[in-house]
Amino acid sequence: MGSGESLSLIVAKSDAMKFKLISNLAILTILVSVSAINNTWAQKGPAGDDLDKKVRKFLTEHSHYWFDMNIPASDGQLLYDIIIKGNYKSAIEIGTSTGHSAIWIAWALSKTGGKLITIEINEERYKTALENFREVGLSDYIDARLADAHKLARELKGPFDFVFSDADKDWYKNYFIELNPKLTVGGCFVTHNITERGRGGNRGYGGPAIYLEYVRSRDNYETTLNSTGGGMAISYKRSK
Repeated sequence: MGSGESLSLIVAKSDAMKFKLISNLAILTILVSVSAINNTWAQKGPAGDDLDKKVRKFLTEHSHYWFDMNIPASDGQLLYDIIIKGNYKSAIEIGTSTGHSAIWIAWALSKTGGKLITIEINEERYKTALENFREVGLSDYIDARLADAHKLARELKGPFDFVFSDADKDWYKNYFIELNPKLTVGGCFVTHNITERGRGGNRGYGGPAIYLEYVRSRDNYETTLNSTGGGMAISYKRSK
């Protein structure tokens, strides 16, 4: 009778160990699966809520600091919306300044899986922009270049599906001519500080007025103006 009880105890312990082993294997399988899903999401999916919270917090805290040739927040939101709507992935910005517009653009690109090349000629502003990109957590989505856009815009191969031009106004038409062949059909070319009132060629509006007249003359572009912020010409490339 005693040996029978001992055998039952051994069997019970064996069953318990098997159950524990199976349970551990099941847990391990679940953890591996979750890890794989997370890795796939990180590689292929949009940026997560943590980045969104970080960007929103940064923009809120710095809302009164963008005085150095940066766009207003309303224009930043518009750039963000255009990129999301168009699902654009390959963007170029002419005129980084200290990075406000680049942050809005890169934030949108973090959702589409894209990246921004942004060009700034002033070293001090360039360095400040780099610090801002690191602090906001968007450095991985931004290729910041310290360069003369007159030369670099010509050298970049593209193709691009989104362009934001916000540098020297008298060169606006030249930037467009250089980048137009590199912009994909369906792509968007946005130019800052463009308004209807500047079309007369008055002092301070010569470059933008010439640009607006030129881009409107392109039959393969559809151009509208947005005046909610600093004034932007939004031009969609409809054909080659």
